[in-house]
Amino acid sequence: MQRVCFLLKVRADRLAEYRERHAAVWPEMLRALSRSGWRNYSLFLREDGLLVGYLETEDFAAARAAMEATDVNARWQAEMSGFFESPDGARPDEAMRPLTEVFHLD
Repeated sequence: MQRVCFLLKVRADRLAEYRERHAAVWPEMLRALSRSGWRNYSLFLREDGLLVGYLETEDFAAARAAMEATDVNARWQAEMSGFFESPDGARPDEAMRPLTEVFHLD
């Protein structure tokens, strides 16, 4: 199992709405993530907008590609992209760059 952690930055003026949107994630989005191999997926948001994502999957590249192939992902990304600071204009799902794991207590 591959553990993946990534960072994104939510716009400070949209933090409350971002939290609200994640209180009611579309059921079809949840199903697509599960079917695409995203397990134990969590998002953590700091008050300054730093977003930490964590998930476990067999193959992150394959899990991302499987999500990319879904209609619901395209709709979700279009709705959510305005919440993020993205200097290079990348969509949030494209901006997920896994951090290097340096320790894991097993």
